[in-house]
Amino acid sequence: MKSEQINNNDLLLDVKVNELVLLLQSGDLDKEHIKAAQQKINNAIDTLPAQQSFDAFKELDGAQDRLAMVTNLELLLTQHQVDSRQSKKYLLHEKVKRVVLIAIAITMAVLGLAMIIMPAPPYFEMFTIFYFSKDDGITLMDVISVLILLTGVYLFLNAVLKKANP
Repeated sequence: MKSEQINNNDLLLDVKVNELVLLLQSGDLDKEHIKAAQQKINNAIDTLPAQQSFDAFKELDGAQDRLAMVTNLELLLTQHQVDSRQSKKYLLHEKVKRVVLIAIAITMAVLGLAMIIMPAPPYFEMFTIFYFSKDDGITLMDVISVLILLTGVYLFLNAVLKKANP
């Protein structure tokens, strides 16, 4: 079904391009109109959404057999033209996302450790869950601090380790 749609789109594009070439060859247009048309075409090509073309490739499922994956990849490559400039932009965006996630993770881990180590005011120490002695124990604030610390560690590991199957 999709291959028929691709063939129809390709055929329609070829027909329109041939019409444009015949119109330009007829010589009835001046240089300004030709330049304006060329600029419109160039702008339309340049503004093609690069992110959508990469999102389509994420839909390839690893559970398929290799022949089906190759067929789907071939179909996707015919539908979405990907050049090195677009792939560099995509990789840069992914690296920036990863760096920001690592920075947030480190901040959360440091904040959790600081909340555990630094003494909190008595009104902030909500209540003690487990007593070690009469005046010391594990408070609700300590449990919240450990949860923040573990969330930071989880985010850090999630950002650093690459997933085998995205």
